[in-house]
Amino acid sequence: MQGHFDWKFRGIRLESEEIASAGLWFGWCLRRIFQRVRGIGIMTDRAPRAVFPPSSRIRTTGDFERAYNSGLRAGDAHLLIFASVNGTQRTRVGLSVSRKHGGAVQRNRKKRLLREAFRHCAGRLPAGLDLVLVPRQRPDSCLRDFCNSLPALVRRLARRIPAQDDAPGTG
Repeated sequence: MQGHFDWKFRGIRLESEEIASAGLWFGWCLRRIFQRVRGIGIMTDRAPRAVFPPSSRIRTTGDFERAYNSGLRAGDAHLLIFASVNGTQRTRVGLSVSRKHGGAVQRNRKKRLLREAFRHCAGRLPAGLDLVLVPRQRPDSCLRDFCNSLPALVRRLARRIPAQDDAPGTG
């Protein structure tokens, strides 16, 4: 093997001698190495996993229609958001990516980016909203753009939602 190099995988550094010793069973050996290391507990520096459970998703047509018809919407150059109050303590999200964005591969990539942006920003969003996210038709939108747009637009929408204390009969 010519030269010396390091290979880094999931925060663990392997040197070229270890990789060369794996031989023909390279992939199998690397998996075994990482399973052993994970079992010892060396890989405890992993970040907590941000999840997107089913209870955080809008699924029914009625929920989508309620968000579209509520009259609450805000947008910028990268994202358009429709919102409605859902009456729970959880913010849910639905995605709407049309065929105008391209083929299935491009649409699925946009949806993955929007879901990831929601995971990153979920802690900064107000509770009790149903959000329908519609990306703008821009080929240059990336995760950073969606992560910047989402909290700012939701804050703008939250200011427009009438407070529950202002309802007649309370007070």
